[in-house]
Amino acid sequence: MIVVVAGEIDFAPEVRDEVLKDAQPLIDMALAENGCRHYAWSLDPHHPGRIHVFEEWETAEDLAVHLLAESYFKMGAHLANFNILGANTRKYRCDLSEPVYGPDGVATATFLTAKD
Repeated sequence: MIVVVAGEIDFAPEVRDEVLKDAQPLIDMALAENGCRHYAWSLDPHHPGRIHVFEEWETAEDLAVHLLAESYFKMGAHLANFNILGANTRKYRCDLSEPVYGPDGVATATFLTAKD
């Protein structure tokens, strides 16, 4: 089952860009790990000190291996150098995935193949 990690980490606005720029080699390391589909960190244009985190893993086991990997521990040490002001990251198990747009080209929030 796919696992998504999503959230945000807040820093002082004057260091945010440096945090993300210097994290790029560690992001690249994570992207090379088994089961990593996406590992994207991005700047929030509405909150000057915020970085958004988005990760997608093939399985919970792949995420578990990542949480013991060198890239994870190095990222934690890197972020600690910049005084994290706040963080909220959560993991989600995804049991169903469908396109947002139906066969008619109209966006829908309904899961058309869900068996409720």
